[in-house]
Amino acid sequence: MFDREFFALGTLDCLSYRDSPIHRIDPRAQVTASLIYVTAVVSFPRYEVLRLLPLSFFPLLVLVLGDIPFRFVAKKILLVSPFALFIGIFNPLLDRAPAFSLFGVTVTAGWVSFASIMVKFTLTVSTALLLVATTSFPGICEALERMGFPRAFVTQLLFLYRFLFVLAEEAMRMVRARENRSFGGRGREWRKTVPLFGTLLVRSFDRAERVYHAMLSRGFQGKVTSLRTFRFSGADLLFLLGVAGGTLLLRFVDFPLIVGRWVLGG
Repeated sequence: MFDREFFALGTLDCLSYRDSPIHRIDPRAQVTASLIYVTAVVSFPRYEVLRLLPLSFFPLLVLVLGDIPFRFVAKKILLVSPFALFIGIFNPLLDRAPAFSLFGVTVTAGWVSFASIMVKFTLTVSTALLLVATTSFPGICEALERMGFPRAFVTQLLFLYRFLFVLAEEAMRMVRARENRSFGGRGREWRKTVPLFGTLLVRSFDRAERVYHAMLSRGFQGKVTSLRTFRFSGADLLFLLGVAGGTLLLRFVDFPLIVGRWVLGG
């Protein structure tokens, strides 16, 4: 189980090497479009749900044009969904003001705000996952640097991402060693697991020192070099303007209300 989850960590970056219309978009355009989209999503009021639904156009567009497996993205979203559930699960208990009635059942404002949190979570997390799956994390970091972000910040962000894999590999070795020494025993697992965190911390410091000295010996001078060339084309500009325009339009125009009035003849 642990091995499978560890090797799944790099699947997002592997997906970024595919060739599709989305993968060919300049990373700067993708990062900017994603930032505009996420900002628009989180800016909606706490009780908005229906107006958020049309904003699913962007993740669905990237998912289809980028040929990204839907099941893979859905699994990753479900994996981190407990965090959003923990944030919003108490809303129905704390906010009991009636919001509307559906088929004779009164729905409180707490349930509406909880649904809004979950929709926002799904849209923003799926956008972040798809951005990495179509651009790669190193590509995102390089795009941020070319967009004017401080080099020190971008370098630290890239090293943090890469060292997570090193740390996960070290943890995997420790878990394997523990299982081999306990012959698969399950008794009092917490007593065997707690000391591993301290050992992992010490090993991570030691591994970081060795990685840093290896980088210095290879000529590292504070900047991660890349052979990737960036060229902002007309297609990139069209993509950015299309996503930004569509997002802002859906943010400030209440399309569900317009459609509802049209259907009801009002």
